[in-house]
Amino acid sequence: MTIRNILRFIGLVLLQVLILNHVALGGYVNPYLYVLFVLWLPFATERWVLLLSAFLLGISVDIFSNTIGLNAAATVAMAFARPFVISAISTGTDFEAGSRPSMRGQGMRWYLTYIILLVLIHHVVLFYLEVFRFSEFFSTLLRVVLSSIFTIGLVILAEYLTVRRK
Repeated sequence: MTIRNILRFIGLVLLQVLILNHVALGGYVNPYLYVLFVLWLPFATERWVLLLSAFLLGISVDIFSNTIGLNAAATVAMAFARPFVISAISTGTDFEAGSRPSMRGQGMRWYLTYIILLVLIHHVVLFYLEVFRFSEFFSTLLRVVLSSIFTIGLVILAEYLTVRRK
């Protein structure tokens, strides 16, 4: 499991910095698929491992993107909120040991709620820290919404492409 997560980490960072960072549709849509790493971590991941992994993921993207900690801050904020989001949208059921959030395991409604909330948290922190002024509030909000929709679509596509058939 650890080897798989390390490979996923490296693959998502490379995909983000080599390909997705160069995709900017109209200046408003920027896909951030690297958040998939935090979204797919197992439910039982300890909090300190979750936060440290998120920081290392974000700072890795920052180093290659020359964004000075913006992605690290946004990814840590998302990872910090993850346990709260999971407990808020879960109905008291225990999760299978070693399992990760997935459409197949938790259902479409649960999974969509989960990824929408966490991607929005990530994008709000990222884009508003990047702009850091209220004069561009609505244009930044538009960037948050459009980039979130695009990122959520990519996350769902990745979920369908990696699902294992029984």
